[in-house]
Amino acid sequence: MAKDRDLVEGALRGDQGAFERLLNRYKRLVVHIVHRMIANESDAEDAYQEVFMKVYEALPRFRLEAKLSTWIGKIAYNTCINHLNKKRELLFDDLLPDDRPVDSLLKNHSRPDNQVEGADLAKRVEAEIKIMPVQFRTILTLYHLESMSYREIGEVINLPEGTVKSYLFRARKLLKHRLLAKYGEEELRP
Repeated sequence: MAKDRDLVEGALRGDQGAFERLLNRYKRLVVHIVHRMIANESDAEDAYQEVFMKVYEALPRFRLEAKLSTWIGKIAYNTCINHLNKKRELLFDDLLPDDRPVDSLLKNHSRPDNQVEGADLAKRVEAEIKIMPVQFRTILTLYHLESMSYREIGEVINLPEGTVKSYLFRARKLLKHRLLAKYGEEELRP
């Protein structure tokens, strides 16, 4: 398997195959970040495309001594934050006909069946993660699904390592609290 450095150098020389292999190698990372941060499938697809366009455009500025996964993760995170900020501006500019803020539309959680099996439990956990604050979702994804270190996560989302640890602890605590409150301890046992 080609090293990141070789793929970057090949892509910089104009080798389209090298860039495609680079995209394939980090596709999962970008998909995890984008889909954790942006719930709307169409918006997520747009952001996903934008991330790789930005990677292509910024590749000449990549420092070869840096870790490529962290650099691409940072681009994905920042792209999603920019996208969410634009969406938030649009949401707050528009009010519902009865003058309720659009935020009230975002509460769409109905209580599912009381039967929980392995796959169903995973879906419930996933659903709860989707409604957590963006930084919590992102940190949980990068730590648990991408196996990034606290330092790497901090580099991606521009936070000190200690803050990342604190947010991860708080995210886990919040997730556990929400799951227990919504489903109860008995229902969550495997």
